[in-house]
Amino acid sequence: MNLILIGAPGSGKGTQSRLLIDKYNFVQLSTGDVLRAAISAKSDVGMTAKCYMDQGKLVPDDVMIALVEDYMSKQSGKSVIFDGFPRTVAQAESLDSMLKKNAARIDHIVYFKINPQILVKRLTGRRTCSQCGEIYHVETKPSSKGHLCEKCGGSLTQRADDKEEVIGERLAQFEKNTGPTIEFYRGQKRLVEVDSMQEPEVVFKQIEKVLDLAN
Repeated sequence: MNLILIGAPGSGKGTQSRLLIDKYNFVQLSTGDVLRAAISAKSDVGMTAKCYMDQGKLVPDDVMIALVEDYMSKQSGKSVIFDGFPRTVAQAESLDSMLKKNAARIDHIVYFKINPQILVKRLTGRRTCSQCGEIYHVETKPSSKGHLCEKCGGSLTQRADDKEEVIGERLAQFEKNTGPTIEFYRGQKRLVEVDSMQEPEVVFKQIEKVLDLAN
């Protein structure tokens, strides 16, 4: 099963990805991780991507698709979560073409719908462990150890882009870049919405139902 999760920053995609990975053994495709791995391995496509990055340029869609294709070829039989990709309609179209060429497809596209005001509150209150990456929230999921992580004792920090003055720009960029992609999938009647303003456990049950995983 191949699954795309689409939603604004802070809409809960990361939390739900971890739940799917833990319970159903999904693997997560992070384009950043895929890029770093390809460059580290010094693959042809990785070196091509590095040339663009070294010049401060965005990696072109055709190179990103080649990286994704290489990653997918190593995940035979596994259920894959696409989180943060595709971002644009061009990437969505290229992804469909690449998967079709390899006798694969995207089985489900889940859109995390959320009120922007609640989103701002979520993001400004989010704290992340500097060591293990565990996510907390000052109101809804505070650490019992104060400013330290319950799991590893690492310090909890606020991401620079989770500060209120930055959030507006992040949401504007999401709407500009990914809004058309949401409408592209909605127009194809492939998009399923979940109410991500609910508690994570409730959202997860919605996703299980969408994916036909609920017992």
